[in-house]
Formats: sequence, C-alpha cells, structure tokens
Amino acid sequence: MAKRGLRKWRKPRQKPRRAVPLQLRRLRSVAVVFLVCASVLTVRLVDLQVVRAPQLAAAASEFRTRTYTLHAKRGDIVDSTGAVLATSVERYNVGVNQKLIGSYVRYDDDGNVIGTGAAAAAEVLAPILDMDQAELGGILLGGKEKSTFVYVKKDISPETWREINALGIAGIEPEQYMKRVYPNGSVAGNILGYMGESSDGSGTTVGQAGIEKSEDDVLTGTDGYVSVELAGEGAVLPNGERTEVSATDGSTVKLTINRDLQMSLQDSIDEWTEKSSAEWGAAAVLEIGTGRILALADSDSPDPGNLDATSSDNWGSRAVSDPVEPGSTGKLITFSAAIDQGAVTASSLFEVSSSRTMPNGETISDNEDHETASMTVAGILAKSYNTGIIQIGDLITDETRYGYMKKFGIGKKTGVELPSESAGILYNYEDWDQRTHYTSMFGQGWALTTLQLAQMVSVFGNDGMLVQPHIVDSIISPDGTETPTVTKSPTRVISSETADTMLQMMQAVTDSQSTGWEARVPGYNIAGKTGTAQIADSSGALTKRVGTFVGLIPAEDPQIAIAVVMYAPSGAGYGGTVAAPVFRDVATFAVRQLAIAPSTMPLVKLPWYASELSGNQG
Repeated sequence: MAKRGLRKWRKPRQKPRRAVPLQLRRLRSVAVVFLVCASVLTVRLVDLQVVRAPQLAAAASEFRTRTYTLHAKRGDIVDSTGAVLATSVERYNVGVNQKLIGSYVRYDDDGNVIGTGAAAAAEVLAPILDMDQAELGGILLGGKEKSTFVYVKKDISPETWREINALGIAGIEPEQYMKRVYPNGSVAGNILGYMGESSDGSGTTVGQAGIEKSEDDVLTGTDGYVSVELAGEGAVLPNGERTEVSATDGSTVKLTINRDLQMSLQDSIDEWTEKSSAEWGAAAVLEIGTGRILALADSDSPDPGNLDATSSDNWGSRAVSDPVEPGSTGKLITFSAAIDQGAVTASSLFEVSSSRTMPNGETISDNEDHETASMTVAGILAKSYNTGIIQIGDLITDETRYGYMKKFGIGKKTGVELPSESAGILYNYEDWDQRTHYTSMFGQGWALTTLQLAQMVSVFGNDGMLVQPHIVDSIISPDGTETPTVTKSPTRVISSETADTMLQMMQAVTDSQSTGWEARVPGYNIAGKTGTAQIADSSGALTKRVGTFVGLIPAEDPQIAIAVVMYAPSGAGYGGTVAAPVFRDVATFAVRQLAIAPSTMPLVKLPWYASELSGNQG
C-alpha cells in the first residue's frame, strides 16, 4: 500500500484589517466625552438637587431676603405719681436704594409725567427733609457703584416718615429705632443716668449711669424682626415670603421720688451752691417709716438728653458716691450712744469751757471762745460744744461707740438701687490713735455720704430703727403687673426712749441762740443738727470746710428726714449758714406738697444750764 505523504501545516491567512475612517473615530471620541460629561452632570445634578438642595435653597432665599429689626421700646422711668421721667419714642432714619430710585416717575394731577429718577425724587423730598435739593439729588443718584442702602437723613419723626411714605417713591426706605428722651430736662438727671454704646463692641446702647444702668436688664426689651423677599433690583416682592416676630417691650421702673419735690430740692441746692461759692452741694429727703427716697439732688445735675451742657464731673450722683466728714452732725451718734447706754440723761451736767485737755493729754477746743459754764447734755447739743461732747463720749468705751456707729449704717452701703454707691469711711476702733479717740466723737476721722447722713438722722424719727433707703418703688411689666420693691427688715439701733429723748433735745437747733435757727419753717417744729468739718485742699492743708445739716419735720411726729451737704463753700462755711437754708427751702415746699399737717404743740425747750434746773441733777 502506498504511503500517503504528510501535508505541511500553514498558518491561516488573515484578512487584511480595514482602516477605521477618521470621522468615525472622532464620533466615538465625542460620544465618550459626552457620556463622561453626562455622568459628571448627573452626579452634580443629584448633588445640587438632592444632597445639597436644602442648603442651597436657604442660601438663595437669604440672598434675596432683607431682614429689618423691630426695635423693642425701652421701659419708661416714672416718678411716684406716674409722671414720666424717661421714655423712648419712635424715630426713623431715611435711606435710599440707589438701584431703584431711577425707576421713580413723577406725575402731575392730570397723569402727565413731569419728572423721573433721582432728580424728581429730590425735588419732592427736599422740602420735607429740609435739605438742599441739589445735595439730596446727589445722595439719591450715587456714583458709578450703586448701593442698595445709603442714609439720606437720620432722626426724623414718625409723622415726617408717613408724609414721605405717602409719596410712594421706589427706593426710599425707612430704618426705625427707639430714641431715649428725658422730658423734664435736668430734673432727676443725677438719678436717671444716661445711655451710651456698650463697651463690648456690639454697637448696642445700654445704660451708663443711674437707674438706666442699675435697672438696665429690667428696662431693656427684646427686639423682634421682619424679613421680606426682594426682586433683583431690591424691590420688595408683593407676594414674596414674609416673616415677622414682634418685639417685647421693656418694663417700667417706678421710682419713689416726687418729681416736683425733686425739682424744688435741685433748685435750692443750685441756688445755695452758687451763693456760697461751694464746689458742690447734695441733699436727700427720706420718708420716715418706709425709707422711700422722695428726692435726691446734686448741684448742677445733668440733662441726660444733653450731657455736653454739663461737665462730666457732674454726670453721676455725689449724694451716693462722695463721702464727707459730717462734723457736728456726727455728734448725734455719740449723744444717743451715751444716753442709750444709760451713761447720761438729757439733764446730766458737765463743766464746759472753750478748751479742755483730756486725760490722755489731747487738747480739744470749741470753734469760738465762750465762758465756762455748767451745762446739761441738752445744752451741749444745742450749743454744739466739742469740749462737752468729749466728756460725754468718754463715759462709754471706744468699742461700744464704734458698735453704735456701725449700727447707724456708717461704713456700710445702704443698698440703694444706684450704681457707684460708697460705703463711706469707718476705721476700726482698734486703729484709732489718741486724738481720733476724741475727734471721732464729733464727726471727724470718719465719713459718710449724703444719703447715709439722711439714713442716720432718720433713725430718731423711726423709733430707733434703721430702715433701708430705696429709690425704686416697683417694677411694672408690659402687661401691667406691678411688683413692689422688697427691702431688708429694719434693725434696732437705739431704744424708743432714747430716740424720743434725742428728738426732744434736737428741737433746740432752731433756737435763736443755737446753731441752726436759719432752718426754721413757720408753723412746724424742727428737730435737727448743724455740722461743720475741716477738709484738706490740694496741698493737704486743712483750709476748706464742709457744712452739713440734718433735720426731721415735724419734730413731734416726724414724716420726713432731710440731709444737706455743702462742700467747700467760701468763708466760714458753717452748716448753719450754708446748709440749713436748703433744709428750710425744701421743707417748706415738702410740707405743702406732701400735705404734712402743721405742729399742734409747742417746741420742746429743755434746760441748757444748771441754773435752769430745779432740784439736784445727776
């Protein structure tokens, strides 16, 4: 059989590749790019419309939304009768949207166009705003870069704004705010305080002194707001979204002061400060039994609405912030402490000379020379002899007398609702030197404010009790709810019997032979005391004086206590000549204003000298 031959394997022939047309390749590339872009756009669309939709919608809304503050009305400050002392009134600033003002068209009564744009708007606005028409037109028109809000004029009344708004000028917009006003000028300016920009850089206005500061949280309301949607050029969309949250006004602060009495006291303080050429004067009137401050005045009191008219030194209240040595009015504490301790009575006798050297070697003198006489405690008070009070004071220990000084409120703030109150100055008795041991008996070596001085003398009218002074009577919320002020409970300082004895002794002050006869008020018995103390000048020399007077009226049934301080008057500066007349003036007005009945019993006249006593006296 024949062999079959093997066939050699050959690789299959491949068909030649055809070249892809250039146009097709391009088409494919475009398709790929399109698909990629479509994918990216799809992802982006999902991100924008699904993932980030809420945030973007909010941002868009915020971009086309304008929010206006609805300012809360700051609470009023009123006196005890409801008379307004401080209030807030609605005022407006006027602004222009320079992008919109060009669309304004002015027509005449027949409907014909007589002007357009900023020039036409300026023509009608200038007389209302009392501005130069050309100047106003420039503000309305603006420069190349137009603004959506530029101030045109600030501080206009609501009536003026309503007149402007009635013109319907597109682009003229209001900015409402509350302006603080003080309708009585400087009356109680030292009490009310004033407003100013906050120190925290927020731009908010807050109370800077007085009641405006101490009661700022109560007076301040909570602002509201209104938000509206704007069109592209800044016009309000009539059917756009609108959100409004109403403002909550502040509460009213009702004070204890009587506006008319306050005015009378201020007038008298200013008059006698000028007459005596004193550096300053201050006075306080307290209601017996309640501690309500009926008036609290300082010389040159500021008008809170026009502070620049008064030196900044006078913007606060020296009556609560500036302590002074009381001089002989401070003797009342020594007298009452000795009587309360049973060391003396009103008729106890002492040998009183013009000058006296005491057991510790200190020599104390009276202000004027006088004959040596055997005098009663009542007489020593009436004549205000230092050489008598130091003998009385030596009958009790320094520790005991210091305790009475503290109980009278010396060295401690009263707690009155006013900022910057001073506690006064009272050093511990253990730190007194040999001379201070005696000078502290007659009102030197320690200091108190005018308000503390009034609180001190009120103890005798309050049956021996110390009553906390207060100047805020109540807080009245926006809904009319009134919350009275609650003060600390009174504390006993001296016995009722001691207080009554002191009232009888103090009635000698208006005797023609005593020191305070200028404090007399016709028809009324006065219980009071004068005081004069030395004060240092800029070099430290004791060349100046401070004159004081304290008094209660009527003496037999005290209704009010009054304290007066005249700082560094010219001349002798005695309290009986510079401070007592202020007491007289304000007490004369007060008894009429407060309907205080005249005295129905004669003025008490206790014996001053041993020769006036019958029988043996201790």
